[in-house]
Amino acid sequence: MVERATGIPTSGRKPLLALTGATGFIGQYLLQELQKRGYRIRVLLRRPSMLPTGCASAVIGDLARPHNMAEALAEVDAVIHSAGLAPSMSGMPDDDYRLFNSEATIAFARAAQRAKVKRFVFLSSLRAQAGPTADSVLTEDREPAPTDDYGRSKLEAERGLAETDLDWVALRLALVYGPGVQGNMARLMQLARSPYPLPLAGLKTEHSLLALDNLVEAIDKVLLAPSQLRRPLIVADPKPLTIGAMIAAMREGLGRKPSLFYVPRSVLAAALRARGRAETYQPLFGSLVADSSALGRLDWVPPVSTPTGLSALLRHNAESALAPVN
Repeated sequence: MVERATGIPTSGRKPLLALTGATGFIGQYLLQELQKRGYRIRVLLRRPSMLPTGCASAVIGDLARPHNMAEALAEVDAVIHSAGLAPSMSGMPDDDYRLFNSEATIAFARAAQRAKVKRFVFLSSLRAQAGPTADSVLTEDREPAPTDDYGRSKLEAERGLAETDLDWVALRLALVYGPGVQGNMARLMQLARSPYPLPLAGLKTEHSLLALDNLVEAIDKVLLAPSQLRRPLIVADPKPLTIGAMIAAMREGLGRKPSLFYVPRSVLAAALRARGRAETYQPLFGSLVADSSALGRLDWVPPVSTPTGLSALLRHNAESALAPVN
């Protein structure tokens, strides 16, 4: 192989990546899987922590007030920035999202620019582009219209990256699922594991999801892209599913039938309101579909379909629960 004109080196030595957020749901998986693909990983940490064998680390403190950045980024080929405040961290004021998701990201990017990092991969969100639902398919060409502090902070970070001289890419992630997932997906999994038939057959709206394995493949593709990127890219599994189809796939992983029945949307919504659960389950009643065609033009071919991924996730969780503890 020859070294590409732009992007990170592909010959001579294994590329060195700096990874933030390595103790989080997504970061832990990236740390594990990117090493399998031949990358060297330097984890940037707020405080000393136990890490897998073969993984280097650098303690930089709080990303909002980092230190030691020149040394931490020395000889780094690319950064994967997955740290930040998630929307599930309820009660966070607007200023906190701005500080940690926007200002800290931009300051980190400028440090990477000074260190001559070749590519900066920022894990953004579909919420930088739209609210929890959207009336049409999302593409990067659609004018961003975030509806909450979290989404606005991600979009502000993207715009800050565009003001640097870095070769950057903001991956706007659909709702990610995989081992250890929390939030809305964990609640849906809990519904799937319940022993009861569910009144979800009447919900025909579709939602895009993103398997962790498909995200790893996307990051690998953007790291090695031969041309300059400097843009956002949507990352979502190819085929959106209805909530009922998600439950059916999950229950298949548990060796069960879908057990869904029809209730009019209006009746279901009224029942949720009566129980004080309307806000929690409001996204069930609207679509959020995203198109990853632009990423596909970088030869991204997601290895996992959503039904297969959801089935495997529930099967894995069930098997883990039954495994003996040593």
